[in-house]
Amino acid sequence: MANKLICLVGMCGAGKSEVAQYLMKKREFGFVRFGQITLDKVKELREKSSEKLEKKIRDGLRKKYGMAAFAKLNMPQFNVLLKEGDVIGDGLYSWEEYLELKEKYDDRLIVLAVYAAPKIRYRRLENRAKRHGEDSKLRYRSFTKGEAASRDKSEIEKSHKAGPIAMADYTFINEGTLGNLYSQVDEVCDRIFRVKDGKVRTRKSNFRKNKI
Repeated sequence: MANKLICLVGMCGAGKSEVAQYLMKKREFGFVRFGQITLDKVKELREKSSEKLEKKIRDGLRKKYGMAAFAKLNMPQFNVLLKEGDVIGDGLYSWEEYLELKEKYDDRLIVLAVYAAPKIRYRRLENRAKRHGEDSKLRYRSFTKGEAASRDKSEIEKSHKAGPIAMADYTFINEGTLGNLYSQVDEVCDRIFRVKDGKVRTRKSNFRKNKI
C-alpha cells in the first residue's frame, strides 16, 4: 500500500495540532506544518510575532508563488518523508493548495477536517500560549477574539480556505473532550489503513483499533 499524505484542514483553534500530535505519537507519522515557513521567516526577521506580520509574509509568498504557494514550497519535504512512511501535513489552507496536492498525490492524499464553533475556538485561542509553555517554533500563539475573528475573515475571503474544508474526506467535531476527539481519529484511521486481510497498517503494535 502506497504511503499516505494526511492533510489537516480547519479554522484556527479548531484542534488540528491536537490531531497531528496524537497521530504522530500513535503511528509515528512524518510531520510537516504548512505554515512553519511563515513562522520561520518571522524568526529570521527577529521581530515579535503578530497576525499583521504573519499575514504580510503569507501574502508575499502567495504573490511570488501563487495561491498554491505553501503546497509547492512544502512538497519537497513531503516527498522525502513519504519515502519513509505516512505523513501528516498540518494546516492545508487554500483551494489552490488542495488542487495542487490532489494532482500530485491523487488517492494518496487524505484530507481530514477539524471543526469547532467560532466561540469555542476564540476562547481556546485567548490563552493558548500559556497552556503550551515553551514553543520555539511558534506553533501555539495566542490571539485575542478580535485577532481571531479577523484571521477567520481573511482566511475565508482571501486564502480560499473553505474549499478544502468542504471537500474533506472526513470531518471531526471537536467541541467536547480530547478523549472524544481521539476516538473519532482512531475510528477514521482504522478505515483509512485497513487492508484486505483485515489487518490495520501501523508502525506501532499497541495502536488501539475501534470496532466500526
